[in-house]
Amino acid sequence: MKNYIVHDEWNIIEEGFHPAYNEVSESLFSIGNGRMGQRANFEEDYSGKSLSGSYLAGVYYPDKTRVGWWKNGYPEYFAKVINSINWIGLHIHVNGEILDLATCKVQRFQRKLDMKHGLLMRSFDVKLQNGVEIRVKSTRIFHLFQSETASLKYTIQVLNGEASLQVASYLEGDVVNRDSNYDEHFWNFISSGALDSQLNVTMKTKKTDFIVRADLVNSFILNTETLAPKQSTDGAYVSETIAISLTPEDVFSIEKRVSMVTSQNHNEAELVAAGRANIEQVSALSFDELKTKQALAWGNFWNESDIEITADVASQQAIRFNIFQLYQTYTGEDSRLNIGPKGFTGEKYGGVTYWDTEAYCVPFYLATQPADVARNLLLYRYQHLDKAIENAEKLGFSNGAALYPMVTMNGEECHNEWEITFEEIHRNGAIAFAIYNYQRYTGDRSYVENYGLEVLIAISRFWAQRVNWSAEKEKYVILGVTGPNEYENNVNNNWYTNTVAGWCLKYTLESIETLKESDPSKQITLFEKVNFKEEESVSWQHIIDHLYYPIDSEQGIFLQQDGYLDKEQVLVSDLPDKERPINQKWSWDRILRSCFIKQADVLQGLYFFEDQYDLDTIRRNYDFYEPRTVHESSLSPCVHAILASKLGNEAKAYEFYLRTARLDLDDYNNDTEDGLHITSMAGTWMSIVEGFAGMRVKNNTLSFQTFIPKTWDSYAFHVQFRGVKLFVRIKHHDFELINKSNQEINIIFNGEEISVKPRA
Repeated sequence: MKNYIVHDEWNIIEEGFHPAYNEVSESLFSIGNGRMGQRANFEEDYSGKSLSGSYLAGVYYPDKTRVGWWKNGYPEYFAKVINSINWIGLHIHVNGEILDLATCKVQRFQRKLDMKHGLLMRSFDVKLQNGVEIRVKSTRIFHLFQSETASLKYTIQVLNGEASLQVASYLEGDVVNRDSNYDEHFWNFISSGALDSQLNVTMKTKKTDFIVRADLVNSFILNTETLAPKQSTDGAYVSETIAISLTPEDVFSIEKRVSMVTSQNHNEAELVAAGRANIEQVSALSFDELKTKQALAWGNFWNESDIEITADVASQQAIRFNIFQLYQTYTGEDSRLNIGPKGFTGEKYGGVTYWDTEAYCVPFYLATQPADVARNLLLYRYQHLDKAIENAEKLGFSNGAALYPMVTMNGEECHNEWEITFEEIHRNGAIAFAIYNYQRYTGDRSYVENYGLEVLIAISRFWAQRVNWSAEKEKYVILGVTGPNEYENNVNNNWYTNTVAGWCLKYTLESIETLKESDPSKQITLFEKVNFKEEESVSWQHIIDHLYYPIDSEQGIFLQQDGYLDKEQVLVSDLPDKERPINQKWSWDRILRSCFIKQADVLQGLYFFEDQYDLDTIRRNYDFYEPRTVHESSLSPCVHAILASKLGNEAKAYEFYLRTARLDLDDYNNDTEDGLHITSMAGTWMSIVEGFAGMRVKNNTLSFQTFIPKTWDSYAFHVQFRGVKLFVRIKHHDFELINKSNQEINIIFNGEEISVKPRA
């Protein structure tokens, strides 16, 4: 763990320069606006350790798969959101020496991410090898109010006498991905230009043919005078250069405004006009006006989504950081986009979509944003249904059965580890559960009827073909799977997988019956579209009634899978610290033979379907599995925090909250340099709202069962539920409920029914 980030309620602050942690900081201070984003790379040259990254949502490259041994069904490629045009770059020479913090003496350094206003700021004083001392301040904005644009301001002062400066501000299109499987460049150069104080570069991705055009306007200002630069073009590199002399009385600033437009959002013929229109709009505003508009846009978001914690700055900072990064990654304006596990903060996992979205992110967006935001996340999967059916066909399934990909950009599977690609089929269940969760929370059945039921039928067809009848057990079984616990591969009858499969079949049949009753003609049309036969309903019901679930009746627990108790039963507390994390210290063979669990597995099912089990059942399983869980997935602590809260284990719930909330800020798993754990950040929100506050939907009513950590004075949050906006504040011996809408709502609060009237 690292402990160099200053605790602050609204800011992420690095005081002093930490070159060894620079890639960690580049991740932590990442900034974006849902359409595009960027690691916190320096604007000036830096020869130290750095991962350059600037990313555009939905623009990807199918990097050819690289595996040591091939299996039928393996995807041909791994889709990657690729490093795109570098627009922030500055080459700065001071008396002929290049400004590079790796070679200068850094006398003062601060990097700050202002989450309240959506700004990335940096300031430093350095002494170059030639003896010149300079001061630099920079501010970077990815405009939330105009998501195809961004801007920055970079100010230089000389501190000890006159110095000559040469500054080049540039666009660079020939960028690379560190994670390229074969060191291939993913871009082809199309064109560049420098005309009328405006630079542009147009690039095109190989294979996928996404066209990206960047338009840049520079302003070079000495004190109050705007200077005229020299322009140059060299293929994918275009620049403007200025040479000046500075005294300590002078302030020299470079302002950059950029537009990044893609053929994903504009016709190719419209890219030039779209880029110029964007640039005209942001160039018409001063930098201070851009900051004001950014603050207003972020203010509107925080007014609906903030969580306030008093008397615990570390917890307050952490939850705001998690919420901030979630919204930087996905704002919900485009159903073609989804939430990559690293967002715009790094290359690991390729920026693609996992089941994390449905299992962890949907609840956050349901409760904090208008319903159409979560609906767009569901539409993303509906739009990929044909691809999910194709994925299943490649593995031998038929009749419209769908297997959604473990990893995808466009609906095709692009993950190539066999135990994941072929076996971690529980992802289908998470997608079905998200449809149910949306319906349960919003009360809106129209999505299920118009889109969701088609997905549910296709997924259910997969489950019906994936089971097989065991003559010995006289039950249906599901063989050869990997559950959420990826430290177990190729197991039989993973309890969670079987449970989510049986639930999905049942929910699909219930949804069919509801549609029959509410709109028979729509049901007939749907059945004709998907060629559904009534015999399928009979077959599915037989599977539901005869599906096998492994249990240990002696201990009263659900078995993670057949044979789990054959393993040597030791606890995580028995593991020496020097052997953790086991995924870095142990052989894979040893991990597979151990009883240790990577993340919530049985407990994931108890979290999803808690209403089906009494408290004693949940407690017995929690008490058995939690001590065997090493939590080496970022997705694990939040589920445990929620269940610990439900069981009244407040100390453990708080412990797990801190672990998920400060996972990246404190670099808990020593991997933040690869990028942030964006999807698990939604789990941090869940730990408070579903954990500490116990928020649930029961019988179409919003319910809370609250407690407050001992170290906190209070916590407060906002939720939206079926057209009503609520503000909830929890104290040790009191609470506050404010209805911010114009309609009354009845809720259950700590067991008591309360009518919350609109605020006067």
